[in-house]
Amino acid sequence: MRFIDFISGGSAEHLSIGETDTPKLCDGQVLVRVEAFGINRADLLQRAGKYPAPEGESPILGLEIAGEVVEIPSGLVTRFQVGDKVFGLVAGGAYAEFVAVDASHILPLPESLDYVQGAALAECFLTAFQAMFVEYQLRTEHSVLIHAGASGVGLAAIQLAKQVGCQVVVTASSANKLAACQQYGADTLINYQEQDFVEVLKSTGVDLIIDFVGGDYVNRNLTVLKRDGCIIQLAMLAGRYVENFDTALLLGKRATFKGSTLRNRSNSYKTALIKAFEQQCWASLYNQQLKSVIDNVYPVQDVALAHEQMENNRNIGKLVCYW
Repeated sequence: MRFIDFISGGSAEHLSIGETDTPKLCDGQVLVRVEAFGINRADLLQRAGKYPAPEGESPILGLEIAGEVVEIPSGLVTRFQVGDKVFGLVAGGAYAEFVAVDASHILPLPESLDYVQGAALAECFLTAFQAMFVEYQLRTEHSVLIHAGASGVGLAAIQLAKQVGCQVVVTASSANKLAACQQYGADTLINYQEQDFVEVLKSTGVDLIIDFVGGDYVNRNLTVLKRDGCIIQLAMLAGRYVENFDTALLLGKRATFKGSTLRNRSNSYKTALIKAFEQQCWASLYNQQLKSVIDNVYPVQDVALAHEQMENNRNIGKLVCYW
């Protein structure tokens, strides 16, 4: 099969189409012919040599796919049949024509969606769902601040929060990105290039903060967090260290500060997460009350352009490649 090869530590221009063996199935897995796959920052980090695949997982890039089931071990999987259209989550291997995936980590692709739309769903919606409804129990009376609001996860988080009636504040770097956030339900829009979110929010505060930045944002987040609030840290775009961390502020707010990842979770955890997401959200995907937001779509030979687009923070929503 064809796949997207990379040089660890190399730039996007070193991505190339190579040939490798079609993956063999383990118990509980199905083989999916990948029609489209989403691009995520984790892919860029793995390509840079900073985020290897978990032990035992495919070293091929990619965390989310949409495609068609083409092989099922006899008697081991009963929910799906050959020919079913699905989307789902993998811990590696999405940048290939075929991927072996745990049958409990895929969901039926709603009839209203095509493969490209399906490929933009799993990673961003499951990450946002996990942050707001597993790590935290977001309810109608809560307010949430979402940094990087125009990212794939950010736009998914906005939609999920509005479904339960929350007040949503977002930060983004441009008017165009903020307009996209507003289109999907954000109530308060903050251009962090022109405004200080602390000044905007210090008199009201928020209950939950979803942050991808880290660094000097940590103390600033604590400043605007309500007492007994929670910060979910999903990434560290501003660096891994926090200078002058204000422990007194953490204690005074009785704050919960949690780091959260998804890729290296156990299979059983992912199964439970996907089941909960399906129960609460699949109907909304089917009815397009929840939507994948796609910035651009690329044929696989242009995957380097997709990586460069994300590296330069130019995308609003997801970037997707198709075979």
